[in-house]
Amino acid sequence: MSESSAEALVDAVASAAVAASAAGAAGNWRRTTGIAGAAIGVLAAGAAAGVAVERMTVGRGMRRRARLVLDSAGPYGTLRGTPGKAYADDDTELYYEVDDVDPDPGPNVSPRRRRLFGRKAPAPVTVVFCHGYCLSQDSWHFQRAALRGVVRTVHWDQRSHGRSGRGVAQTQDGVTLTIDQLCRDLKAVLDAAVPDGPIVLVGHSMGGMTIMALAAHFPELIRDRVVATALIGTSSGRLGEVNFGLPVAGVNAVRRILPGVLRALGQQAELVEKGRRATADLFAGVIKRYSFASRDVDPAVERFAERMIESTPIDVVAEFYPAFTEHDKTEALLCFRDFPVLVLAGVQDLVTPSEHSEAIADLLPDAELVLVPDAGHLVMLEHPEVVTDRLADLLTRAGAVPAGATVSGYGTASSTSSTARPR
Repeated sequence: MSESSAEALVDAVASAAVAASAAGAAGNWRRTTGIAGAAIGVLAAGAAAGVAVERMTVGRGMRRRARLVLDSAGPYGTLRGTPGKAYADDDTELYYEVDDVDPDPGPNVSPRRRRLFGRKAPAPVTVVFCHGYCLSQDSWHFQRAALRGVVRTVHWDQRSHGRSGRGVAQTQDGVTLTIDQLCRDLKAVLDAAVPDGPIVLVGHSMGGMTIMALAAHFPELIRDRVVATALIGTSSGRLGEVNFGLPVAGVNAVRRILPGVLRALGQQAELVEKGRRATADLFAGVIKRYSFASRDVDPAVERFAERMIESTPIDVVAEFYPAFTEHDKTEALLCFRDFPVLVLAGVQDLVTPSEHSEAIADLLPDAELVLVPDAGHLVMLEHPEVVTDRLADLLTRAGAVPAGATVSGYGTASSTSSTARPR
């Protein structure tokens, strides 16, 4: 998409947003939602331009049938553990699952355990996975499969995502959602699921921001119990400067109008959800554009990502979005200086660009920085073997396991080499 066409696109979105605001003032919410939805749709159409030809040449009915087949046959997101519930400081119910270590198998070590850590048993450490915006704990499917039974893991759903309850403070008291609230939620999950013992924290995108906020508010917990951290496709701040792959002139206009458009959409969630279903093909293209960079991603993985994002209600999308521009936890990174840290990002990530991961690594001189070529924002789904291998190595460096080895065979995407900046 050329810069001139992008600017024209943004002008159209801005005009639609102004019209939406005027319609809302007049009380015509159905019209407001339609116009605001059209604004988002126009923007989405521009973002999805790269897949437009494909979608014009494949019939809608065929695409719908293909989605149904992938939904019924795809194995992703089916792993389940022992369920548990924690309660946030506003009584929001937070759902988590625990995968415990298999009993010592003696000489019959599984191939997975041998590939990960050799023949010796792992130390009693718990690895806690924190997912990103509009996702769920299932976004860690490949890493969960690889570590299952090898080390104790906890997977939880952020408030208003996955199987966790809607944020009580947001729905009942109108409290603005912040990343600081999410860190207090994580503390509640840790208190319930990991009351003692060493912890490895793993966070993707918003999950990584949650971990940074935990360090800012509970530095003693980081100091006393955390033995390693992985920050994947995330940022410590300045997210308001991200251009999402759009021209600078265009993205500035989008930033001005998008919060208002999202608020309008969130106030008429039922109508908007119907619109999302009606434009599923368009939004599938947008999701693909902003989730993956390689061309040969398994269609079932793509559909799996779509389902997670589609399942996030539009009012939750609107509720969480402003929190990211307020996020700034650069100073909290200093809490991670004294133990192994993995900082990993896709080189072609348009949501949290890899430059943000490089900035984090610059403040943590002993961290391992891994930049994965041909990878977008959902790098743990796009190149699962790279992410899992690096996590296994992190556990080894943290002393959580006695010997490390390369992991392979946990993803359907093609193998891609990664580049690690030497320290």
